Amino acid sequence: MIESFIRYVKFEKRYSDHTVTAYEKDLKQLSEFSTTVLYKDKIQVLNLKDLRAWIIFLSDNGISNNSINRKMATAKSYYKFLLSREVISTNPTERLQPLKSEKKLPVFLKESEITQLLDQVSFEEKTPFESKRNKLIFELLYGTGIRLSELTGLKIKNVSFYNNSIKVFGKRNKERLIPLNPNLVSTLRGYLDERSNLIDSVNMDHLFLTNKGKAIYPMLIQRVVKKYVAQVSSISKKSPHVLRHTFATHLLNKGADLNSVKDLLGHSSLAATQVYTHNTMSKLKAVFDQAHPKA
Repeated sequence: MIESFIRYVKFEKRYSDHTVTAYEKDLKQLSEFSTTVLYKDKIQVLNLKDLRAWIIFLSDNGISNNSINRKMATAKSYYKFLLSREVISTNPTERLQPLKSEKKLPVFLKESEITQLLDQVSFEEKTPFESKRNKLIFELLYGTGIRLSELTGLKIKNVSFYNNSIKVFGKRNKERLIPLNPNLVSTLRGYLDERSNLIDSVNMDHLFLTNKGKAIYPMLIQRVVKKYVAQVSSISKKSPHVLRHTFATHLLNKGADLNSVKDLLGHSSLAATQVYTHNTMSKLKAVFDQAHPKA
């Protein structure tokens, strides 16, 4: 039934490849625990006591509470699926409670670091195409706040120079339009000129390509981001998602409306966006100290 569930979340729910892979990995780990520790060959026969034993097992093996909660969410989705298909009559995960987890604030770049990165760092690569592509990767990630999966999924047809925007398909294939600033539009046009010189690029509908004219892949973007972020910052995490955090934090620091930032990020709830307000507290305190008579 695991295979049926994976097909369900992939093709019916249209979850991202990253989420589908995580679901599959979590359920295979649960299945292995079931057979090797509980001696039960099918995880659909597990009960609440079995699942609690699995959670204790994960914790004893050094798995963080955040990771355990994610695996519990996978199990909840799986058993809910089994219940809807009448494979089981009761859901053993109904009484499972998430573990208390530490709230980590998003890591982001300072405005001075972003300015240095985009205005002073030379994006010199082996070819003009790679130089312009890598510069555009940074400008799009920081200038729009899109996710890595959304960046790799961008198509030529998703770009509109008529109203200077891009159409992005986020989680669960949810569509949103994001405006592009003039500098970003200029960088995009320069990249497309170089892209047109690639062999077979005419037949590729993906916006971002490798230097061999193939659709770009996540690991390449991660390497590019890590390489250039390291030139301006000493933060431990140097991933594309850091630029998404930076986008949201800088907007809120400049007084952007929280609901507007939520829509730009493609969040389904305001709670997911509110985490970035913690990063603006130092900014708010500085304003208070400067403006309040009794500060």
